[in-house]
Amino acid sequence: MSVNIEGLVLGASAFLCIGMFHPLVIKAEYHFGVKIWWAFLIAGIVAVCGSLFVENTYLSAFLGIFAFSAFWGIGEVFKQRQRVLKGWFPKNPKRTDY
Repeated sequence: MSVNIEGLVLGASAFLCIGMFHPLVIKAEYHFGVKIWWAFLIAGIVAVCGSLFVENTYLSAFLGIFAFSAFWGIGEVFKQRQRVLKGWFPKNPKRTDY
């Protein structure tokens, strides 16, 4: 009997990406506001291209998961701004674009 760990590896990589992007979105909105959304878009596009051309299945899958986590981050940056405006997260006192 052989044990397949592919699902666990991909699940762990998805967990890692989501766990990484959650605080990244919060910090990015705090320091840069919603104008940082394009950085998430570029990171996602680069990761999609990498996923398409990398031959290693694990790395390709990880890049795909990373790409869609970055795309998800675009919407979350705008939602984070709304959460800041509601007072759920602190405003950056150096920024005046609220």
